[in-house]
Amino acid sequence: YNGRAGRIEWEHVVPAENFGRNFVEWREGHSDCTKSKGKAFKGRNCAAKVNMQFRYMYSDMYNLWPAIGAVNALRSNYNFAMIQNDSLKLGNCDMKIDSSSKRAEPPDYAKGIAARVYLYMDSTYPAYSISKQQRQLFEAWDKLYSVTKIECDRHELIQRIQGNQNGIIMSRCLNTTSLE
Repeated sequence: YNGRAGRIEWEHVVPAENFGRNFVEWREGHSDCTKSKGKAFKGRNCAAKVNMQFRYMYSDMYNLWPAIGAVNALRSNYNFAMIQNDSLKLGNCDMKIDSSSKRAEPPDYAKGIAARVYLYMDSTYPAYSISKQQRQLFEAWDKLYSVTKIECDRHELIQRIQGNQNGIIMSRCLNTTSLE
């Protein structure tokens, strides 16, 4: 991942695979998903080609945040969780990744952001839902790590461009009297 260590990428906070596998085109393909030589394909490319709902979810700017490329690659499609082992930190980065259990824990400053993204995706797209355990974790992170001015300002920009509101962020921004 050395090549990706020095660049910033737009990461899906809720990984595309985590919602993509809910679409039949991702899992099984579609008759319109064939390459020029007739070979069928499925997965992300097929779902993006033929399913409008997947395209909305995949390109939803509320779910896209900048991340260090190597961290994005190492995180893969792992679910967020609390990880007790500090030896799993990525060098000087506070991100923890446990590849054996396929879990990742973002740094404290990103936990509230991640929580609000997951809660938004769950409430906005019927094709995606989080587990009860994940919901409890994200509701706790949402309370522990308050919305910031950057999140509120970012919400306003995305709302203007994308044309929809993130009700989770908007309600937190409206209910906050002083932001950092």
